[in-house]
Amino acid sequence: MTTETPQWFKSSYSDNGGNCVEVAANLVASRGIVPVRDSKDVAGPVLDVSVPAFDSFVGGVKLGDFGAV
Repeated sequence: MTTETPQWFKSSYSDNGGNCVEVAANLVASRGIVPVRDSKDVAGPVLDVSVPAFDSFVGGVKLGDFGAV
Protein backbone atom coordinates (compact mmCIF):
# COMPACT_ATOMS: atom_id res chain seq x y z
CA MET A 1 0.00 0.00 0.00
CA THR A 2 1.30 3.46 -0.89
CA THR A 3 1.28 6.43 1.43
CA GLU A 4 1.86 8.88 -1.40
CA THR A 5 -0.12 12.09 -0.91
CA PRO A 6 -1.59 14.26 -3.66
CA GLN A 7 0.54 17.15 -4.87
CA TRP A 8 -2.12 19.64 -5.96
CA PHE A 9 -1.69 22.22 -8.71
CA LYS A 10 -3.78 24.58 -10.81
CA SER A 11 -3.23 25.39 -14.44
CA SER A 12 -1.33 28.56 -15.22
CA TYR A 13 -4.40 29.47 -17.31
CA SER A 14 -6.69 29.48 -14.26
CA ASP A 15 -6.62 33.20 -13.48
CA ASN A 16 -10.32 33.52 -14.25
CA GLY A 17 -11.81 34.90 -11.06
CA GLY A 18 -11.81 31.77 -8.92
CA ASN A 19 -13.64 29.18 -11.03
CA CYS A 20 -10.78 26.70 -10.87
CA VAL A 21 -10.06 23.08 -10.17
CA GLU A 22 -6.86 21.51 -8.94
CA VAL A 23 -5.48 18.14 -9.99
CA ALA A 24 -2.89 15.82 -8.45
CA ALA A 25 -1.19 14.23 -11.45
CA ASN A 26 1.49 12.65 -9.26
CA LEU A 27 -0.88 9.74 -8.48
CA VAL A 28 -1.29 8.61 -12.10
CA ALA A 29 1.55 6.07 -12.05
CA SER A 30 1.01 4.67 -8.56
CA ARG A 31 -2.81 4.61 -8.42
CA GLY A 32 -4.05 5.07 -11.99
CA ILE A 33 -6.22 8.03 -11.05
CA VAL A 34 -6.25 11.81 -11.35
CA PRO A 35 -7.75 13.34 -8.21
CA VAL A 36 -9.67 16.58 -8.89
CA ARG A 37 -10.95 19.14 -6.36
CA ASP A 38 -12.41 22.64 -6.18
CA SER A 39 -9.55 25.07 -5.59
CA LYS A 40 -11.80 27.24 -3.40
CA ASP A 41 -12.71 24.34 -1.08
CA VAL A 42 -9.48 22.42 -0.48
CA ALA A 43 -11.01 20.56 2.48
CA GLY A 44 -14.03 19.55 0.39
CA PRO A 45 -14.66 16.42 -1.63
CA VAL A 46 -12.17 14.97 -4.10
CA LEU A 47 -13.25 13.26 -7.31
CA ASP A 48 -10.96 10.41 -8.40
CA VAL A 49 -11.06 10.27 -12.19
CA SER A 50 -9.60 7.38 -14.18
CA VAL A 51 -6.66 8.27 -16.40
CA PRO A 52 -8.51 7.40 -19.65
CA ALA A 53 -11.51 9.53 -18.64
CA PHE A 54 -9.29 12.47 -17.68
CA ASP A 55 -7.36 12.16 -20.96
CA SER A 56 -10.65 12.20 -22.89
CA PHE A 57 -11.82 15.28 -21.00
CA VAL A 58 -8.57 17.17 -21.66
CA GLY A 59 -8.71 16.16 -25.32
CA GLY A 60 -12.28 17.45 -25.57
CA VAL A 61 -11.31 20.76 -23.99
CA LYS A 62 -8.45 21.16 -26.46
CA LEU A 63 -10.80 20.46 -29.38
CA GLY A 64 -13.41 22.92 -28.10
CA ASP A 65 -16.02 20.20 -27.61
CA PHE A 66 -17.49 21.97 -24.58
CA GLY A 67 -17.88 25.44 -26.09
CA ALA A 68 -16.99 28.70 -24.44
CA VAL A 69 -17.73 29.31 -20.80
